[in-house]
Amino acid sequence: MARHCGAMATRIQARLNTVCSSRWLQDWHLSLGLSGARLTHAGAAERLQREYDAVVIGAGHNGLVAAAYLQQAGVRTAVLEKRHVLGGAAVTEEIVPGFKFSRASYLLSLLRPQIYAELELQRHGLRVLPRDPYSFTPLLEDRSPPRSLLLGHNMAQNQQQIAQFSQKDAQAYPEYEAFMGGMVSALDPLLDSPPVDTAALGKGSLLQQLRNLRALWPLLQAAGHQQPALVQQCSSHTTSPPPGLALGQQLPRYYEVLTAPISKILDQWFESEPLKATLATDAVIGAMTSPHTPGSGYVLLHHVMGELEGRRGAWGYVAGGMGALSQAIAHAATAWGAHIFAEKAVCHVLLGRDGRAQGVALQDGTEVRSKLVLSNASPQITFLELVPQRQLPKDFVQRIRQVDTRSPVTKINVAVDRLPSFLAAPNARDGQPLPHHQCSIHLNCENTHLLHQAFTEATHGHPSNRPMIELCIPSALDPGLAPQGCHVVSLFTQYTPSVLADGQSWDEQARNAYADRVFDCIEDYAPGFKASVIGRDILTPPDLERIFGLPGGNIFHGGMSLDQLYFARPAPSYSGYRSPIPGLYLCGSGAHPGGGVMGAAGRNAAQVALKDFRSL
Repeated sequence: MARHCGAMATRIQARLNTVCSSRWLQDWHLSLGLSGARLTHAGAAERLQREYDAVVIGAGHNGLVAAAYLQQAGVRTAVLEKRHVLGGAAVTEEIVPGFKFSRASYLLSLLRPQIYAELELQRHGLRVLPRDPYSFTPLLEDRSPPRSLLLGHNMAQNQQQIAQFSQKDAQAYPEYEAFMGGMVSALDPLLDSPPVDTAALGKGSLLQQLRNLRALWPLLQAAGHQQPALVQQCSSHTTSPPPGLALGQQLPRYYEVLTAPISKILDQWFESEPLKATLATDAVIGAMTSPHTPGSGYVLLHHVMGELEGRRGAWGYVAGGMGALSQAIAHAATAWGAHIFAEKAVCHVLLGRDGRAQGVALQDGTEVRSKLVLSNASPQITFLELVPQRQLPKDFVQRIRQVDTRSPVTKINVAVDRLPSFLAAPNARDGQPLPHHQCSIHLNCENTHLLHQAFTEATHGHPSNRPMIELCIPSALDPGLAPQGCHVVSLFTQYTPSVLADGQSWDEQARNAYADRVFDCIEDYAPGFKASVIGRDILTPPDLERIFGLPGGNIFHGGMSLDQLYFARPAPSYSGYRSPIPGLYLCGSGAHPGGGVMGAAGRNAAQVALKDFRSL
């Protein structure tokens, strides 16, 4: 039977009274300080000044990263956030009393290792809980128990798991992992610098042109990358391989991964559907694409580019929820002297007579002057709402309007009073978490056809009947997120279109009907799940846009298709963080290299802005 949060207040309170005391709740509020605006930015200035060197619009993780780097370099910086809590989509919020949710983003891997080190985030309180194993795909089968696929960092164990479905796939899996790892290593240098400004390469003096050529280095690094196995093979000969030889051998296969449907790539490697569908989820997650959509391979690469504690492709939970990451970055920024404010909504960017950005105006009428303005907001908000259209080139405005921001995502945060018990892996009698409880649990992912069917329904304006569900239970590794014996469950689901068919709206009835459908699906895999639910928080694409400023609900600030990456993000000729407005920079996920809790856009944009600041 469906339970809706609004009708459950009495039951919630009664249930919580049996599992936690007011003392426990009080301790949580004091220790994390996530319940009120004034507790969300320890070390921030008590009073907003009227002039800074730089102002950052939005305290998402990229904006906080940019502010930290600017302030570290001696640029007096203020961050202005419209919400009561810092972090943008990387926040921890107590939606159900006593339960702390990573309300939007919920896993960490992509944050650039340079940012960890340079901002000393561990010293500022960041603690990450790696997951191993990391992926669990239970099946619905007429056998007892049903089979499941459990993947982790132990290759021999992975091969044993895959061999349940295909011995051939078990043998191919290590080679597949090495191939994808080599491609990720080739692309990695491109993430930490602006895209090449091709227009500047032939301009200026000879000396200036030579300096401009430095920007080509990351691209050349990617082009000259050699796979370790091939290098070792070539090094056995008497002569060393010419630079780029390995790429010459691999380039056609790399090109195919970037441009082909991921289903085609996976079909070349594997034959078992549970394995292919599990791997395909990383190619479509957050994207309005099917495994059969050309170019879906890059989205998969984007999700395996990260690392945790030196382990490539590892994902983990942030202790205390994703808001603790934002807190650590904010603490780093304020430790150097940055001023960070919540509940300070920017109305528009101030422009001088020369058309240069000169600061921002707040909704309460306050004006804050600055030499630099960095926007962590989406390109749509930045250039279509905060800047007068007449100040921008018409073709640029048209490009921003045409950015594909379709979102398939509905995020559902659930408070439960017990761990889900899956038919494929029943709980222990003591109710303690088992290894698969720490994983990303993939439901309705038995085969790629299911994923494609779910996508097809959404393209016609209908939420999927059997949605793709990534279920995570961070409290399995971080028990402090919930009262004793209880857990927080994160449901990242798709496909749900931003705009429903026949003019329907995402009203309460539609939202709850979809959530009920998701819960029914989970019940098939884990009977008793619905009875364990205490409360839930449903975030459809319009909710994600309204609350977090994600255009169309798109978690990446715009699709991660090849036509919207690198040179073309957010628009051709403006991929280097500078905008058509001098002094105004884009530092969020709508800029290169795109979405995810990566921080690269914030770090790169700060370096570009800092270079310009020094020449003022």
